[in-house]
Amino acid sequence: MATPLLAIAKIQKKVWDGSLPLEIRLANADCRTYDETDPYLINLPRLSYLPFLLPRLHAFFAPSLINPSTPPHELWLSFQGVPLKYHHPVGLLYDLFSGAPPANPDDDEVDAEETLPWKLELRVQEFPPELMGLDAEGKVVRDCFVNGVKELFADDGGEIGRCHPQRQRKCVHGIDLLRSSAPSYLLIIPSRGHRECRIDRDVQNKTDNLQRFNTINNKLLNPPGTPLRNIPMKIYLPTAPSISNSEEGGDATIQASIRTVQSLVAPFSGTRQPNTLGMALNQILPTVFPSRRNPVLATPVLHGAVVPMGAPVEELMRAAAFADGFLHIVVVML
Repeated sequence: MATPLLAIAKIQKKVWDGSLPLEIRLANADCRTYDETDPYLINLPRLSYLPFLLPRLHAFFAPSLINPSTPPHELWLSFQGVPLKYHHPVGLLYDLFSGAPPANPDDDEVDAEETLPWKLELRVQEFPPELMGLDAEGKVVRDCFVNGVKELFADDGGEIGRCHPQRQRKCVHGIDLLRSSAPSYLLIIPSRGHRECRIDRDVQNKTDNLQRFNTINNKLLNPPGTPLRNIPMKIYLPTAPSISNSEEGGDATIQASIRTVQSLVAPFSGTRQPNTLGMALNQILPTVFPSRRNPVLATPVLHGAVVPMGAPVEELMRAAAFADGFLHIVVVML
């Protein structure tokens, strides 16, 4: 039975409004004082990206930086020694690395308070080679977003590079909207000393931005008069991290290993029945998801919550796709 459009819209708004409390501290190696600096506390949207936060972090920690002239785009963030990739949404990074149990309506004991706020470390030196280098104008982030849209339409002629210029312009409009919206989504910004907090929340602006985003997203993924052909999906399977020593023989660095599987899933099966998430996962990863109906070895997680295996993939896309149009599914082994 199809989910009513109103229910899908309500779920999407909850996804759009979802946020994560972050506690960001400056790494001791990059701090000019012996005393620990105050942390930067913020409630960041799950759909946002860390590069949008770098100018604010630079302004906050500039008095404590060994080299205050370091530009914001040369900063990077890590969690327990693992560099966080800038092209992943914040919510996806949290689901991958925080170790927090996913929300599950069938489990009343699940509590993520132990992992919140999510404690990150701001670094300046030794920029990890596995991270993409940013630029002052934000062109790298924009190009990365456009390339993601090109991947969405890789089935049009079979070439990822083929993407209509009009689609690219709409994509750029979408990432600019996300960037310009970010300050309104940054809800709590503490002063030094934690004596007061400035609340920066504009609910009406968030609602307007969601409507504008939907207008752009619908034109990209499902233009008028064109049937929806595929649902773009990326599946993440975390594996054990590897540890390597630096060339100088100093501290060991942790290299997170995430296997990413990308696929295009048709909204309907050959019998014109709606394709479900369980059907898609069983087809893409049959050894991890041997059953189409029940999570036997692993469970799918989306936006920090366990997703029912029977959820239609088209409804999931319309309700819970990320800003890049993909369904980013994290696999949690049972």
